[in-house]
Amino acid sequence: MKKHCLLLGLAVINIVQLSAQSNDSEDRVRVSGYLETYYATDFAKSKTHNGPSFMYSYNRLNEFTPNLALLKIAYGEKSIRANMAIAAGTYMNSNLSAEPGVLKNIFEANAGVKLSAGKNIWLDAGIFSSHIGFESAIGKDCWNLTRSMLADNSPYYESGIKLSYTTANEQWFMSVLLLNGWQRIQRVAGNNTIGIGHQLTYKPDSTITLNSSSFIGNDKPDSIKQMRYFHNFYGIFKLSNRFAITTGFDVGAEQKTKGSRTYNYWYSPVLIGQWKLNSKASVAGRLEYYSDANGVIIPSTTLTGFKTWGYSMNYDLALHPKALWRIEARYFSSKDRAVNKSLLITTSLAVSF
Repeated sequence: MKKHCLLLGLAVINIVQLSAQSNDSEDRVRVSGYLETYYATDFAKSKTHNGPSFMYSYNRLNEFTPNLALLKIAYGEKSIRANMAIAAGTYMNSNLSAEPGVLKNIFEANAGVKLSAGKNIWLDAGIFSSHIGFESAIGKDCWNLTRSMLADNSPYYESGIKLSYTTANEQWFMSVLLLNGWQRIQRVAGNNTIGIGHQLTYKPDSTITLNSSSFIGNDKPDSIKQMRYFHNFYGIFKLSNRFAITTGFDVGAEQKTKGSRTYNYWYSPVLIGQWKLNSKASVAGRLEYYSDANGVIIPSTTLTGFKTWGYSMNYDLALHPKALWRIEARYFSSKDRAVNKSLLITTSLAVSF
């Protein structure tokens, strides 16, 4: 693994050096980086280093560690574009644990071509961020320090091909996708079912964003194929210069057995509010619920399945235009013994360039 990471690092350095030597491409290549370290503690489990099993970000307790350390190179012209990013951290360890070898450290690797000279139509292929949800692995871009249960238990990344179109007035964005699976780079052994996705985003003005995204596919070998149907909807509303809210809802259904006409269902609503105190400080609150009675996504120790409420409040302070310090209190309430009544305190420092 160390050898693979070293080779990836050397490749990135060589690309940067070559791009700097070319005056023609120098302004087309952008190098960026992101590093977020954190410390978290759970007052109900102060002697363990593992957070709740349904958290896939900021999930190590009582130790100082990076959630995400990322280096990215992006190349773009009028008709072609490419992105390559390698990363490490607890986010990568948790979310890419099923990927083999060096794939565990690939955050993004995709290339795209513009298909029309007059319209904004693109075909992209490779590994890219998920088309589902309003939260991402980049903490500074999210209102809360930690990710919602809704985000942690739906895809953060995906691999496949994407055909997208943005209208001339940029109010509508539309895409269709063919995917290797539900958060997969390498497909499950014995799985030959192509996943299908869509995304439709509407921004009538700078204060409103409405989004619909879906996934249809199978995340098991074809011999025990169970089709999964999933939809995410969210809206972001800027109510004033200082206050905004985001509301989202996930709902999914998966066949109980191969060829079955009966399904197991799960769903999750979330409501987030953000208040900007001034140009450097803000607070955000989150109310969320996750119900997975049959353990499709989150296994449970209770007869009624995983049914959990979550509440959080965080304070953010920009120490520098490129440095953000955050602290968050998060409380879970559930009948599940693995969750019960947990209070987590997390603090993080993120630097981007």
